[in-house]
Amino acid sequence: MTGSEFDELRTSAFAVAYRMLGSVSEAEDIVQEGFLRLHRAREGGERIESPRAYLSTVVSRLSLDYLRSARVRRETYVGEWLPEPLLASADDDPARKVEMADSLSLAFLVLLESLSPEQRAAYLLRDVFDEPYDRIAEIVGTSEQNARQLATRARRHIQERRPRFEASREQRDVLAARFFAAADDGDLEGLEELLAHDVVLHGDGGGKAPAVKRAIHGRAKVARTLKAGLRASTRFGGFTLRRNQINGQPGALVLDPEGKLLTVMILDIADGQIQTVHAIANPDKLQHLGPVGDLRALRRERS
Repeated sequence: MTGSEFDELRTSAFAVAYRMLGSVSEAEDIVQEGFLRLHRAREGGERIESPRAYLSTVVSRLSLDYLRSARVRRETYVGEWLPEPLLASADDDPARKVEMADSLSLAFLVLLESLSPEQRAAYLLRDVFDEPYDRIAEIVGTSEQNARQLATRARRHIQERRPRFEASREQRDVLAARFFAAADDGDLEGLEELLAHDVVLHGDGGGKAPAVKRAIHGRAKVARTLKAGLRASTRFGGFTLRRNQINGQPGALVLDPEGKLLTVMILDIADGQIQTVHAIANPDKLQHLGPVGDLRALRRERS
């Protein structure tokens, strides 16, 4: 297997695992296990006509097993659970990036959490990765008819609750630039006017970093929370915002004075306003992005 073939197989396998799990670290572990099984199968003389299909099947089954066992852990999670953020790569194909953006968004991945593991697998494999129902049935361990029913129920649930996004990426980027510029400048009024009246703020600290414990609804309450965070940042020596595309949506990395990552913010934008703000501060979910700071220690030091 050449390096380019390996990279292509890894990319496609990771795409499945990450959407199934919402975790970069777990997805990488499962992809590694998938390649190990592929190697063992070949070493054992098994004829594999399509390594991509083989990996997709193995990774999907491993992800499904993980989801089934993870439900109890998610129920005992401290505060809101949000997926691990995934930064856009400079090497990503632009057309493919746009095509897959909605299925990567934080809001969409959180919505998938409301499905059963079997529904999640059936929906993703069919509607995102265009797998035939007979293969989906084999992966999920059910009949083809039941696989169709799983995907149909999941599709109906998703369509009823699917988040809206600004049709134009340019419009999204302009509004996001204004939002983060206002945050960077401490322009509290300018920041508030960009929020939708029914905006929602979600935070994930996992009990290991300061974060809102439950979703905050409404422009006034969200604005007050964001303002308090901006005011606090001046006491800690100021934070730096580094904009990036995160999970297919506009976002920013919040860095401490030493350049260590504290929080990742992602914006959902529709109808010319910010509809949702996701803030991920759990250090366990940020380690794959670089050195992680300690906001609690920073607070103790500067208080």
